[in-house]
Amino acid sequence: MLSDIEIAKQASLKDIRDIAKSLDIPEDMLKPYGRYIAKVDHRYLNTLNAKPNGKLILVTAITPTPAGEGKTTTSIGLSMALNKIGKKSIVTLREPSLGPVFGVKGGAAGGGYSQVLPMEDINLHFTGDIHAVTTAHNLIAAMIDAHINHGNELGIDLRKIYWKRAMDMNDRALREIVIALGGSANGYPREDGFLITAASEIMAVLCLAKDLTDLKRRIGQIVIAQGSNGLVRVKDIQAEGAAAALLKDAINPNLVQTIENTPAFVHGGPFANIAHGTNTLIATKLALKLSDYVVTEAGFAADLGAQKFLDFVAPTGGLFVDAVVIVASIRALKYHGGVPKDNLNEENVDAVIKGLENLKVHIENMKKYGVPVVVALNRFSTDTEKEIEAVLKNSPAKCVLNEAYAKGSEGAIELAKAVVETIENVPSNYKPLVPSDLPVEQKIELIAKEIYRAGKVIYTDTAKSKLSMLKKNGFGNYPVIIAKTQNSISDDPKKINAPSGYEFTVRDFQISAGAGFVVALAGEIMLMPGLPKVPAAVNIDIDENGEITGLF
Repeated sequence: MLSDIEIAKQASLKDIRDIAKSLDIPEDMLKPYGRYIAKVDHRYLNTLNAKPNGKLILVTAITPTPAGEGKTTTSIGLSMALNKIGKKSIVTLREPSLGPVFGVKGGAAGGGYSQVLPMEDINLHFTGDIHAVTTAHNLIAAMIDAHINHGNELGIDLRKIYWKRAMDMNDRALREIVIALGGSANGYPREDGFLITAASEIMAVLCLAKDLTDLKRRIGQIVIAQGSNGLVRVKDIQAEGAAAALLKDAINPNLVQTIENTPAFVHGGPFANIAHGTNTLIATKLALKLSDYVVTEAGFAADLGAQKFLDFVAPTGGLFVDAVVIVASIRALKYHGGVPKDNLNEENVDAVIKGLENLKVHIENMKKYGVPVVVALNRFSTDTEKEIEAVLKNSPAKCVLNEAYAKGSEGAIELAKAVVETIENVPSNYKPLVPSDLPVEQKIELIAKEIYRAGKVIYTDTAKSKLSMLKKNGFGNYPVIIAKTQNSISDDPKKINAPSGYEFTVRDFQISAGAGFVVALAGEIMLMPGLPKVPAAVNIDIDENGEITGLF
């Protein structure tokens, strides 16, 4: 089979203005970036209030292997297949971060014959949104140090500055640094660090904002430090206007197309372990007004992205979820069945059946939200017929083989039919699991026991102290985003399959006041990843004609 980039180059793309026309988007609401990419003015959404919403399908997954199980590929294939069977569908996705593109996981534009295009542009600089987020984040960082240097009227405590620098690249050397060395002209030396842009609160805020006014308000609310009179926010250093100005284009959704010309919005990209892990609310809401079926995805597994979507994102945006698709793979099931990573390509039906416990937990969890569930078994070339048969026969919910990677929409038609049939015959009773008025500790207890299957929640002394500070400053009943490993349902990456009854440890808290949630940190969460020994970057190249190779 050809590589992703070779397949992408053979595709016949339509002019993006024709894609927009098929959605009845007026030309004056379109800002083309070349022939195949355009931004849609976010204000266009306000003109569509009278139109009914389409059906919303949330794509999530079982606990993944490090390489991922193909959520994006499945989301794209499902949307293409929905169009193929006569339904009007749009897929909405997050923008790829350059860190994973050059690191381990690669790009985030799908794969094989189920891609959003042009994949080189989407996976690299795209329309500059992530760079804009990086710049807005670092403007705030620069203004904090400038404020301290020029008198520090707010009495900012140099030991309690929460706002790090940001960069859209994996670089472990920048996790912990010392800044302002070289004499008094360079400011006051202090410890600092970098996080990857996808982990920035600016990214989370962009993905939740309704419009520029709301964006500016949210940025202003971001807590950046402790000062002599309590918490210091971005508005206290008067940086919210300039930061929002840097995001004036980034707030507009990016319109592209799939390999089969299905419309796609690719917009925003917060991580699902430290933030809420899904594309912008503006893009999803716009898609719901412009089509009958919207396919969106939430990062990592159902215990992370989907839980956050169903308990926080959907209530924040006023969204109703009609169905959930859980992506599973034979290799992930074998991994949870105890097979070492190096042996995942070998047939092992017993391990597959044992690993179904992980799928079962995710299905049960999603049903707690009142949403109907369909399982998509994403086929890989190493899967054997016996292994596939074992999953289809023993899956705890309706399970359909998905072959979109190798066959495009043709390989996802059965999945599309199953999803439509489910939506039409099994009405969704979607309701968040976590009541919004509960105190933070009770929210954490509910999520840990119901979703993560923990027996008990314990707090470190640091977490207890920070929790007391949160309550003192009015955050005691805020929504909670739990930041934990994506490699396990639990807080321990080594606990594979379906652990239960263990102690779940909250070690610290962070305030994301602009995004509107409190982050409970469980386990070691990497805000700045590092590159592996052999990063994907070593295989990426460009020739004298500007042709890129090695992207995937």
